[in-house]
Amino acid sequence: MIAWYVRRFLDEQGFNNGKKRDILVFVFASLVSWGAGEAADWAQEKIEGKNMTAQNSNYLPQIQKVINQIPQ
Repeated sequence: MIAWYVRRFLDEQGFNNGKKRDILVFVFASLVSWGAGEAADWAQEKIEGKNMTAQNSNYLPQIQKVINQIPQ
């Protein structure tokens, strides 16, 4: 969607079609997409708080015990 707007803007500015224009559109659309993803992650972190991450492999035996308790 962003690529369409960028192409339309470049058409209005008289920027000719070609590889440079295609690369410019791709880079700009990628940056906007990345920024939107970062904004969504930031908002989710503000709403839900930080995600717990694995601290180290010392928890592996505990995980194995829990997995072994699951009936198969």
